Amino acid sequence: MAHAVSPLAPKTVPDMPAVPGVRFATAAAGIKYKGRTDVLLVALDEGTEVAGVFTTSKCPSAPVDWCRRSLAQGRARAVLVNSGNANAFTGAKGVATVEATAAGAGAFVGCDPAEIFLASTGVIGEPLDAAKIVAVLPEAAARLADGPWIEAAKAIMTTDTFPKVATAKARIGDTEVVLCGIAKGAGMIAPDMATMLSFVFTDAAIAAPVLQGLLSAAVVDSFNAVTVDGDTSTSDTLLLFATGKSGAPRIDDPADPRLGAFRAALDAVTLDLARQVARDGEGARKFVEVTVEGAVSKASARRIAMSVANSPLVKTAVAGEDANWGRIVMAVGKAGEPADRDRLAIWFGETRVAVDGARDPDYSEAAASAHMQGDHIRIRIALGLGEGRDTTYTCDLTKEYVAINGDYRS
Repeated sequence: MAHAVSPLAPKTVPDMPAVPGVRFATAAAGIKYKGRTDVLLVALDEGTEVAGVFTTSKCPSAPVDWCRRSLAQGRARAVLVNSGNANAFTGAKGVATVEATAAGAGAFVGCDPAEIFLASTGVIGEPLDAAKIVAVLPEAAARLADGPWIEAAKAIMTTDTFPKVATAKARIGDTEVVLCGIAKGAGMIAPDMATMLSFVFTDAAIAAPVLQGLLSAAVVDSFNAVTVDGDTSTSDTLLLFATGKSGAPRIDDPADPRLGAFRAALDAVTLDLARQVARDGEGARKFVEVTVEGAVSKASARRIAMSVANSPLVKTAVAGEDANWGRIVMAVGKAGEPADRDRLAIWFGETRVAVDGARDPDYSEAAASAHMQGDHIRIRIALGLGEGRDTTYTCDLTKEYVAINGDYRS
């Protein structure tokens, strides 16, 4: 079932440059969708290093298990992704599928199957036919090219309404390096990992252990700060690949000061992609930013922000353009974190609606309502207890979310 492009989709798409050492192609295997691509093959030059972050679900997919094992060697030669079927909760058949698809991709790329990284997204519990994927590999391998990235992003979409891409540049020493990332995700989005599928590629030369540290830090305030519906997927995968083809000096020390600009660029790419996921939340009409300040710690602020962002009552109030601060109070109170009712202050946009545990005496219904009628809703909560601060990103909850998920398997 096709869905109209989200009104929150970016108005422009960035110019995505080629990443030396990265070539890719898409193909239509007919796994679930008709008339569109659903397989992405990315070939990586020899020597490419890799880092990854995966779902915290106790029921991970077969591709997640495969990637976790492969990650230990820190090297990658290809990524093979399919949409339409998650290959999760598929038992021995799922294991056989990842083995067959990795072997098939390895044969075309010319590497050991352990250097192939796999990801699948879509329906859970349905066996994935490896033969459909392997059958399109010759076509994909014959068309490998360094662009366009937008086609790679389209191939991995499920209920997404727009492809998600982001790019940035940085200097390491005197050499410029590039980063390009793609992502998919619109539903079953909750943090404590990365969230959905995302792949970031760079031509920097960075050792795998250093790359892992950079990626693990980058997800904290990007992918781990996003929620659409509070449901953590079985398939969440974020992979970062460094081909080393830029000519920039190799970085082997995580404390190397030359990493500063690259770290900032990686943070920017992951945050951009994460915010796009929230903007494409299933049925979303409003992008919501929840900031909690004055908490006893950042971790406490995060849990309170997530309590607000995941509350169906808060999200439906946003959908109805209702500045209902009572629901914010409810969500703060249920979070299980330190909070003092009589110190609490709440803002919608620039309008303070509550202070010192009661409605703001200068509250303006007109000003609050005007903010709620926009498509970027900012909720700020001040606890007055400490220095902890955090921002979480989400979207509203509409009837369309129910419609999309009510017929997802049909």
